[in-house]
Amino acid sequence: MRPFKRLISLEQALSLTSTCAVPTKKTERLSVVEAIGRVSAEDVVSKMSVPPFPRSAMDGYAVRARDTFGASKLKPIRLSQGEAIRVGSVPKKALTKDVCAMIATGAMIPKGADAVVMVEDTEVEGKAVLLHESVHPGQNVSRKGEDITPGTKIISYGQVLNPSKLGVLAAVGRDEIRAYAKPLVGVVSTGNEITELGSELGPGKVYNINSYTLCGAVSANGGQVRMLGIVDDTVEDIERVVRENSDCDILVFSGGSSVGERDIMIDVLERNGKVVFHGIAMKPGKPTLFGTIEEQLVFGMPGHPTSCLSNAYLLLTPVLRKMARLPPQRPACVPARIAKRVVSTTGRTQFLTVRLDGDIAHPAFKESSAITSMAFADGYVVIPADVDLIEKGERVTVYLL
Repeated sequence: MRPFKRLISLEQALSLTSTCAVPTKKTERLSVVEAIGRVSAEDVVSKMSVPPFPRSAMDGYAVRARDTFGASKLKPIRLSQGEAIRVGSVPKKALTKDVCAMIATGAMIPKGADAVVMVEDTEVEGKAVLLHESVHPGQNVSRKGEDITPGTKIISYGQVLNPSKLGVLAAVGRDEIRAYAKPLVGVVSTGNEITELGSELGPGKVYNINSYTLCGAVSANGGQVRMLGIVDDTVEDIERVVRENSDCDILVFSGGSSVGERDIMIDVLERNGKVVFHGIAMKPGKPTLFGTIEEQLVFGMPGHPTSCLSNAYLLLTPVLRKMARLPPQRPACVPARIAKRVVSTTGRTQFLTVRLDGDIAHPAFKESSAITSMAFADGYVVIPADVDLIEKGERVTVYLL
């Protein structure tokens, strides 16, 4: 057993990991459908107008607005029916005086027309159309270039490409964009007791939980996952994994980061790189290791599932998002009252998972090894290091998961 030499605060840990995280410089050209969630590495300027032609904003009749003046339900105006204009078709004739053209939403406005009367305000009588409302020039018409004109910057460098950004690219006919590459994250579970999913669970064994929770956290925060399976608790095996995956931007190991005889991650880091810190004054997640091997970042997460996932949210996610050039996550929070008295340990920041029932927060934390401490929780309460007691009914802030 090798006790922790010194525990650092969570604030110090966050500062140190952030300092080591360098935004990626790698870019790649992606199809629009592949670019969702990425960060643009270029400005995109439109070369065309959107819409590319004047079009109807309503189902109804294209008209010359001056032919409708004075129309009302008591005194309708009668116009002759011309051609029917459907979406995707080109009008064959220009509109002339006292003639209207039936038109569908999105269809091209014929020459001569400058407005559309909604179908609800009309009545068909034989080959004529009675207008019960007048319209002004431009009413119910989307002008050419009303949305986008040539020369408009539609995407700015550094913007996150969300669904609406992909939509504006598609609107101007762009089928690809240069974006920043996802940081590559290798995820490893260590421990002779770990069994992979799909295998029979033998005596003294447990299934591999951490690889899947870590992969989920990485994928949800801009990273590309390389799942490296289970590795034995030996320096040689762990060093082999490090050697074979030197192209990863981040390596995340679960297990082996504490102070037991098989907790050898610190030995691997000391032999091959640099230990930045080992041990954080927090609960859960105290036995967390962080260091570097050349330019690669290495996290040693606790083996207990709740501690591992909690620290993935708190430490790995901010680093990953910074490297991917994504904005920091700001978790939504709600006020609540704690359902029962909670005793904490001074000197350690505690993250207490809770279930919400209305505005009542019920503690959900069982122990660090219980994944349901997270899976069955709606959020968590942060208990500062200088607080040792929260009384029943006391107001707390719940950060939603």
